[in-house]
Amino acid sequence: MSTTLAPPRVLPRPVRAWWRDVAGLTAWLSVLFVTALWVSGRGLQDLVSPSGFLTSAGRLTGLLSADLLLLQLLLMARIPWVERGYGQDELARRHRLTGFASILLLAAHLALISLGYAAIDHTGLPAEVWLLVTIYPGMLLAAAGTAALVLVVMTSVRAARRRLRYESWHLLHLYAYLGAGLALPHQLWTGTDFTASPGATAFWWTAYAGAAGAVLVFRLGVPVRLNARHRLVVERVVREGPGVVSVYLRGRHLDRLPVTAGQFFVWRFRAGPGWTRGKPFSLSAAPDGHRLRITAKDLGPGSRRLSTLAPGTRALFEGPYGRLTGTVRKGRKLAMFASGIGITPLRALLAELPYRPGEAVLFHRARRPAELLFRRELEDLAARRGIRIHYLLGRRPADHPSWLPANYAPAPDEQVLRHLVPDIAEHDVFVCGPDAWAQAVLASARRAGVPADRVHSERFGW
Repeated sequence: MSTTLAPPRVLPRPVRAWWRDVAGLTAWLSVLFVTALWVSGRGLQDLVSPSGFLTSAGRLTGLLSADLLLLQLLLMARIPWVERGYGQDELARRHRLTGFASILLLAAHLALISLGYAAIDHTGLPAEVWLLVTIYPGMLLAAAGTAALVLVVMTSVRAARRRLRYESWHLLHLYAYLGAGLALPHQLWTGTDFTASPGATAFWWTAYAGAAGAVLVFRLGVPVRLNARHRLVVERVVREGPGVVSVYLRGRHLDRLPVTAGQFFVWRFRAGPGWTRGKPFSLSAAPDGHRLRITAKDLGPGSRRLSTLAPGTRALFEGPYGRLTGTVRKGRKLAMFASGIGITPLRALLAELPYRPGEAVLFHRARRPAELLFRRELEDLAARRGIRIHYLLGRRPADHPSWLPANYAPAPDEQVLRHLVPDIAEHDVFVCGPDAWAQAVLASARRAGVPADRVHSERFGW
């Protein structure tokens, strides 16, 4: 009797740690290079007069703003080795800081150039602004691009993000591409620092071509290719608990899809209005080369629509994304901390990662037993693989931040953690859950002696 073995799955390639340093150094070198372009273009000599100071400083802020804008586009282009090298948390933080710095420098550029030209032409500021926008080549397009970038920044402020659905925020965020594209003609037609030398021209054309190419390849080309190859469709939808459903998906050649447990995709399901808005969901089961499973809680229209999907519905995806995977692991022992729907990537990791009986422990947080997702699956997995499970049921204390239920007080969190897992410092700690709860876990793990490089947590970047 013979058996046919399934072909081995294609896994994402791990990113070497030194690559982050190279990428960061390259970004800083680009900033230094555009500053050198300003210096070589008599930037320092022009600072001696009031009008010269204003226009020269305006040139510098414009150059730096353009460079940071291109770096921001690269950060949001979903380049696989960038995304896996930094992780969503760090990538989102750098993207946000770069974006705010770029728009502040752009505002300074507009103000300084307008004031400097007004001083040279001996005109009022409003008249000079009107002249710049209506007469100089490409300035109307640049004004429209600036408006698009301002819109992106305004909707990226934390208070504004809390008021927006993820789908709406994601759609508005795409205007950054429009803003960058509309600014290019102005920079090439009127920006002397862009065309002052063959080196400057080569740098800016290469930078713009690189940013545009990365967006076209990784945000459009790769998803189109993967969707055409794998053709995912909904196989069935299963209710897991109150307001929680799992969607099982099947497709072609899924053993060739480079995905691993702990990662997520941005999903679109071609059913009903609003299907074009993408929503990120993690895999809740380890990929086996035959099907995928995602699980979501009803937290808004995007996740609510999953319960209405019919079998056969076409699923479009971007990804896989995320580095909350086995590639970040430093040792054999695992400590998993999950709250609510945060159990989804950790449940997949517990099924996929190698470890011996007794080397893995799971802390599963919920208010009530009925809210413990995948309880039967996890207990079956624990029985087969020797996982210790601690259920954390009940409300958390209201007087101080804690990841433990109130009945554990007044003992400090790290003391309880060391009592339950005496060798916690030898474990890789994986955390997934609401922000405040996750931060309490991370702080407790650090106080309990877990090294920083053994603590792993990731958000979707929203």
